[in-house]
Amino acid sequence: MCTMSNAARAITHVQGIEVGHYTDLEHATGCTVVLCRGGAVGGVDIRGSAPGTRETDLLRPGNLVEHIHAIVLSGGSAYGLDAASGVMRYLEERGIGFRMGDIVVPIVPAAILYDLGLVTSKVRPGPQEGYRACEAASAGLVAEGSVGAGTGATVGKALGMSRAVKGGLGTASADLGDGLIVGAIAAVNAAGSVVDPETGRIIAGPRQEDNRGYHNTVELMAQPGFRRPQAAAEARVNTTLGVIATNAPLTKEQANKLAERGQDGLALAIRPCHTMGDGDAVFSLATGTWEGTVDRALLTRLGAVAAQVMSLAILRAVTQATGLGGVPSVQELGYA
Repeated sequence: MCTMSNAARAITHVQGIEVGHYTDLEHATGCTVVLCRGGAVGGVDIRGSAPGTRETDLLRPGNLVEHIHAIVLSGGSAYGLDAASGVMRYLEERGIGFRMGDIVVPIVPAAILYDLGLVTSKVRPGPQEGYRACEAASAGLVAEGSVGAGTGATVGKALGMSRAVKGGLGTASADLGDGLIVGAIAAVNAAGSVVDPETGRIIAGPRQEDNRGYHNTVELMAQPGFRRPQAAAEARVNTTLGVIATNAPLTKEQANKLAERGQDGLALAIRPCHTMGDGDAVFSLATGTWEGTVDRALLTRLGAVAAQVMSLAILRAVTQATGLGGVPSVQELGYA
């Protein structure tokens, strides 16, 4: 776990970053928007084999658009990508976006996780919900746990949903000194166990038969002849989504490298991650308000801390969650 004294701060510790949630507890779904009204250089790294995304090609080095204006993390599987349309409308109304003459086009990449069926598969975030998340956005404290994109998230599903634990959304940040900040936010809906990387202790995983502890997912999978329960709906209910933000002035190439290092945070805290059933995606945002210069040594330092704050955001997502849809939380189980 990240040991920096200020690491429990939110991604909104980065100047120019706002976060807003739309939360539907009744139907166990929601969405989260990370706004950067002033624009930010963006990057992305996708390592899961079942991703659902929008506008990620724009973030690749060599493509025209340099700055983006929001990132949407949403439940609802592929249907949830519609939430980004509401975010675009919100930004367009305020004249925020990529300008071509008198036309403004907000650049809003998005990624989704699969929460369908925890309560219902018929309700999922759309344009109205994305717009409402923007209306709720602020640069202050960020609600964590079973909120926003983490509302219907679950973890530890190697033995099926009947042994799963509630996932959620978490955030963290670190101050590297001289005003240089790195922050992270994560919506954690992983197939694997969530582990404290500092101690190796399993924070959440498949519940044991007597409900007195957790199985180790990797050890389960390593057993000869292991077969996961194959209920059709359960095979696709995974994905961890994250955003790394910094006020450093990064190039597009550097922003993509930072997103790549954010994925290291997933590997630190989720075991296993990046599976065939996960759509793990990490975005990055660089607002560029810090006045220093980013050389190779500093980018290495930023990347190392990015992995740490992402792993802490993942731990907070699970430890701050509350039970929903019959899936208990770490807090309710009481043996984490």
